Amino acid sequence: MVIADVLYGKPGNTRQGISATTTRLCRHNVLTTKKESTMQQVPACDSTERYGRVTRILHWIMAILLAWQFTSALAHFLAEDSALDELLWGTHKAVGFLLMLLIVIRVLWALLNLRHRPPAISAAARVGHVVLYLLMLLVPLVALMRQYGSGREFSPFGIPLMPGFDESLKIKWMTDLGSNFHSLLGYVLLVLALGHIAFALKHYFAGERQITDRMLK
Repeated sequence: MVIADVLYGKPGNTRQGISATTTRLCRHNVLTTKKESTMQQVPACDSTERYGRVTRILHWIMAILLAWQFTSALAHFLAEDSALDELLWGTHKAVGFLLMLLIVIRVLWALLNLRHRPPAISAAARVGHVVLYLLMLLVPLVALMRQYGSGREFSPFGIPLMPGFDESLKIKWMTDLGSNFHSLLGYVLLVLALGHIAFALKHYFAGERQITDRMLK
């Protein structure tokens, strides 16, 4: 499975050149921080023991943005037109677009780190991570398709991404696809994200900190 190979470092022959180049790069690409008068080396790239600084930054930024998205969606569903809804809902589309860009970057970075990423702890964990990645891409993608098909303009963060067109010419299959699957897939993603958090906490409090330390230390 190609995505699983990207996430857990099982490169095929066609990707060995990229992985070898990145291995040489990561061998020397080290960020140095000062802590209590000692120099602590923090690698930017992943290793077989733990994730590197770039992967961690992407992970935690996306975690914060996903929490924002789920909060805005639930506020809109449970308390439409409330002050909280008015505060959050206006950012929902732009943040979703940003998340889609970040997941693409994250997959590309994983591809560049094929040979030196921590292995999956089980087959179930591998499948769960693959599904999470797919959903993080599909949820905003079907929303963008709905936006385009509706004919409405879309300018996330002021970037004129979709100029819009006559709404009487809307593309029905695109709007139907987004309307039928965006929320559904979003709630599936929410359940899986909560499960991911629950298992991480389980490992942490069960004393299996070598697993959670791969992203924390």
